[in-house]
Amino acid sequence: MREEHGAVTALLPREGRGAARRPRIAGDREAIIRQVIEDLYLNRQKACPSEIVRTVQIECRKAGVSPPSEATIRRRINQIDKGVVSRRREDDPGTKPILGATPIPNYPLDIVQIDHTPVDVILVDPFERLPIGRPYLTVAIDVMSRVIVGFHLSLDPPSATSVGLCLAHVAEDKRPWMTARGIKDVEWPIAGKPKKIGVDNAGEFHSQAFERGCAQHGIEIDWRPPGQPQFGGIVERVIGTLMRRIHKLPGTTFSNTAQRGTYDSEGRACLTLEELERWLTVAICKDYHLSAHSGQDGIAPLARLKEGLAALGRSGGAIAIPRDMRSYLIDFLPVLRRTLQRDGFTVDHIRYFSNTLKPWIVSRDARTEGPLILRRDPRDLSRVYVLDPFDGSWLEVPYRTLSRPSMTLWEHRAARRRAFKNGCRMGSRSDSPISPRSAR
Repeated sequence: MREEHGAVTALLPREGRGAARRPRIAGDREAIIRQVIEDLYLNRQKACPSEIVRTVQIECRKAGVSPPSEATIRRRINQIDKGVVSRRREDDPGTKPILGATPIPNYPLDIVQIDHTPVDVILVDPFERLPIGRPYLTVAIDVMSRVIVGFHLSLDPPSATSVGLCLAHVAEDKRPWMTARGIKDVEWPIAGKPKKIGVDNAGEFHSQAFERGCAQHGIEIDWRPPGQPQFGGIVERVIGTLMRRIHKLPGTTFSNTAQRGTYDSEGRACLTLEELERWLTVAICKDYHLSAHSGQDGIAPLARLKEGLAALGRSGGAIAIPRDMRSYLIDFLPVLRRTLQRDGFTVDHIRYFSNTLKPWIVSRDARTEGPLILRRDPRDLSRVYVLDPFDGSWLEVPYRTLSRPSMTLWEHRAARRRAFKNGCRMGSRSDSPISPRSAR
């Protein structure tokens, strides 16, 4: 019998009598399954089958293909000869080591891994409590301590904006952020700019806004080598951990239809985006950060973080903190270009105006006649930031009608869709967005 019998190569289709049945899933998904098993299962990492399932499904989504079912992945694992598994996992000269695994730094925020995932739960809107779909989570984890140093939750698909908002959350002091969300007696003692961030090769990590923002703030980008998932294994494992906790929430979709069975995810859904954000914060700080971590000799991430911060202080070093959090956030927001009109700027049918624009309108300087650079936070459309062409600072410009409520970009677009569906016709411009309530 050849040595490779029962290994990953044995999962390839073979011809002849007594050959294993041909896999009935697409070749690209089959290749992903083989690669993940090779990288995470048949080695000293000894990833459990549930972690393999989760990683395969994540890699398939990133590759733009439909993930196979959990049962399919587990069958591929069970087809591997147990003797081969044992030999490949043993620490002997014949063991094939993992080459190029993520190095473990000495101090917190030296290396941070960032990745996205759809969240396995259906959310409801905050007004009529009707199902609105699954959100997306962008999460950042400190490689040294395994502490989750920031996250961003959104109903919009992953983008450069998601990454920028996640980096802003990493850098900010978490205490006022948690107080604003009614979260008390919770410890999250990490804030600052990472020295290096490890990401995959998705489009949002190659965007101009993302690369420019990192360059402005001295953050090195380390793109994961294609086909080598072990470089992102730390953040993917923590995503799997969070999803397992989320599977206990009402409205969960579980990992796949086999797990979900007859469970009515939409019918049981009851959490809003804000409520899920609070739940995640508490789950991270009061559960995950305080739980023993098998990859760190049983030391909890929070304890490991405090050890790292103390060691950094003794060495005379310090974590870099942005001097101006507002400017730091703006530097990662997407760029818009709009021409200044007599009534201000118009973005997505919303008009923005400030008296500070009047000198620009009256003077008609050459520097203000062409399209100007704007940025906006999709979590709050009540203002935009305009780059002053004279001194390079950012000017905050609010709604033209100040009495209108703040809302997110997702809410604004959803309200407009509903308004049009109900027969409401709007012109090309409006003093303010349609509020979610008025659109119903």
